[in-house]
Amino acid sequence: MARTQIIGTGSYAPEKVLTNADLEKIVDTTDEWITARTGIRKRRVAAPGEATSDMAVQAARRALEMAGVQPEELGLIVVGTVTPDMPMPSCAAVVQAKLGAKNAFAFDVSAACSGSLYALNVADQFIRTGQVKRALVIGAEMLSRAVNWEDRNTCVLFGDAAGAMVLAPTEDAERGLLSTHLYTDGSFADILCIPGGGTSKPTCEAVLKEKLHTLHMNGREVFKFAVRALADSTHTALKSNGLHVRDVDHVISHQANIRILEAVLQRLELPVEKCWLNLHEYGNTSSASLPMTLDEANRAGRLKQGDVVAMMAIGAGMTWGSAVMRW
Repeated sequence: MARTQIIGTGSYAPEKVLTNADLEKIVDTTDEWITARTGIRKRRVAAPGEATSDMAVQAARRALEMAGVQPEELGLIVVGTVTPDMPMPSCAAVVQAKLGAKNAFAFDVSAACSGSLYALNVADQFIRTGQVKRALVIGAEMLSRAVNWEDRNTCVLFGDAAGAMVLAPTEDAERGLLSTHLYTDGSFADILCIPGGGTSKPTCEAVLKEKLHTLHMNGREVFKFAVRALADSTHTALKSNGLHVRDVDHVISHQANIRILEAVLQRLELPVEKCWLNLHEYGNTSSASLPMTLDEANRAGRLKQGDVVAMMAIGAGMTWGSAVMRW
């Protein structure tokens, strides 16, 4: 059975930059407070009229260009997002039309910040079994329109962006995705969620007044859960492939919070220099974070053929997972 390899990466962030200094004028916070607790200095905010699918298409076109793949060659598009253009149809369907990928079937995966890793796992199954020869995986999120801009604990964290990966089969035993490992624990759903706007609490005057249609987070509990879950799942991924921590050349991680990343890397006994960091520039971009980080590391020439790359992400659900690949 063929393995899946990533043959193209791409990313996109809106032009508007929102700095910590800008946030000081909006909410009761300071640059020092945000930087010390999160590592974030800037984030991007989508322009009026810009939709999640627009960002996804920009990232996808860059990934397709690198891969040398035309949109009509795609057999599958999977978009990880919790902020689609509309509840129905899927963001992926809109992206398919905008790209002109007429031969691809398309759907969304909802796993919050883990969305692109979940989408990668799904697309990998179609590539490995030969049902699809070229697949496009996208993580795209516009959380600037889902946060409460009066809540200093959450509005300072998130930015808008998209990242994309083009997948293809390879017979090269020294390359490709070795395995992915996904997990969910719905009993922790309330520590990170958007409680209103669905069938449980439909949009109404009370929901809007209480801002239940915006993101709610118990930061302390998310931190504790994330550090344990990410370290454990990465150990599992390495062990399942007969690898050790010392074999890891690069860590491509969801960029949520510098304290989380540092704590996870410390548990794994991995130096921070092996982890590509960009949250200081973009904030937490949710499902876009992992493919965007991969694209930056790739375009910077950091990833060499045969390098062992450990990937990890965690998001609301709680959902989390890890993957290991040879570049």
